Order: sequence, then C-alpha cells, then structure tokens
Amino acid sequence: MATMMQGQATFRRMQDGTLDDWMIIAREHMAHQKAAAPMQIMDTLRRLGDMTLGFAADQLTHALMTATLARRSGANDEEVVAALCHDIGKVMSVPNHGPIAAEVLKPYVSEKIYHAVYWHQHFQGQYYYNHLGKPTDLRMQFKDAPWYGFACRLVDEWDAPAFDPDFDVDSLESFEPEVMKVFSSPHTLI
Repeated sequence: MATMMQGQATFRRMQDGTLDDWMIIAREHMAHQKAAAPMQIMDTLRRLGDMTLGFAADQLTHALMTATLARRSGANDEEVVAALCHDIGKVMSVPNHGPIAAEVLKPYVSEKIYHAVYWHQHFQGQYYYNHLGKPTDLRMQFKDAPWYGFACRLVDEWDAPAFDPDFDVDSLESFEPEVMKVFSSPHTLI
C-alpha cells in the first residue's frame, strides 16, 4: 500500500479503501461541489450561446428568457434554476437533452423538478409534434403524477413562450446567486 499524501486516500483499488479514505474523498467531493460545480454550470450555459438550432433566438437567450419568465412569476430558486438549465443537455445531445439536464439537476432539486425537466419535451410536443407526425398528447400519460402541474407551468408559462430574440432577458450573471445556492448544496453526493 502506498503512503498517504496529505488530503488523499491511500488505496489504489476501491476494494482496499478504509473509512478514513472515504471520509477524505467525501470531504474533497463536497469542497469541489461548493467551489467548482456552480461555475461549471455557468460555463456550460454560456456554451448554449453558440447554438441556434434553427430558432430565432440562440439557446442561451432561450434559457435566459425561460428563467426570466420563471423569476418574474415568483418561482422559487430551484424552479428558476430548473428553468435556466432545462436545456443544458443540448450541449451534449439535442435528442436526449431533457434526461441529461434532469440528471445534472437531480442531486440538487426536488423530484417534481427532476421529472418535469426530464419529460419537458413530451410536454412541449403539444405545440409542434403534429408537424413531425407524432402524437401531441404525450403529456397526458403523466396527468396523475404529482409533478404534472409543475411540468405544465415550466413548459406552458416559461419554456414554450421563450423564443423571442428581442425579449429583455435578465443577464446570465444575474442568475449566478441562484445557481451558486442550488448547485453548491447537493442533497446527496451519490
């Protein structure tokens, strides 16, 4: 077994980890969450500014407008952050962006927000799936779910109306306090 360096676990294989090792790792994970994770979210959101995907507004403007509408409607911090980050998965995969965004948010937000973000594209389908030969009522399969009402609010009040490139959005920097608050306090690390 290697000698322990200050602040590092001693094992080279997970099977050999001790309680002391895992306490060091847990402490370092939490320090990383508080310092780095919120800034990584902000940096990833900035990357949405390079993507229009055929819309009149780029994806960062869309995210900011969605979050601005949420903020102005009195949404709480988690809801505002969910509105801001609901499409963050598009940086990795447009077809699978909802589930990716939901998984990014999952350790930090309520179950209702997680499910609403995960399935938001099915809720949006009400407005455009008919043009793509898909059913427009896919949201109805969730009508009895406890998060259905929030998903409708996320999509119908904030997301679907948020494609105006001339809308006076709140700046990305103005959302930093909410992002810092939500992403620096995971409910769980695993």
